[in-house]
Amino acid sequence: MVRRKQDADRPLYLISVVSHMLEVHPQTLRMYEREGFVTPRRINRQRLYSDKDVERLNLVIELTKDLGVNRAGVDIILRMRSRMEAMHREISDMMDFVDDDIRREFEKRLRAMFSEE
Repeated sequence: MVRRKQDADRPLYLISVVSHMLEVHPQTLRMYEREGFVTPRRINRQRLYSDKDVERLNLVIELTKDLGVNRAGVDIILRMRSRMEAMHREISDMMDFVDDDIRREFEKRLRAMFSEE
């Protein structure tokens, strides 16, 4: 099953569920929110986390607890990761444009070749 981006961004989980999923205290998640590592949606004063938020939090936890990266390092890594994802999207868009351009040129040559016969 292919998940669309909007599905990954949809807020689904309460803080208690996410803390259980990631095996951290809810206060840790609040701290990561204060640090700006994640911004859960607020609905009726309740934090709701998306799959994308949970994935990002999992990365933050892995970096801090497993690899010993400090908060400043996490911030730098998250920003670099975001930039890399943006560059990847730009390259992908550019490749689509190039593919379309090459395809149009190829089709044009095919039409010209068959119209000469």
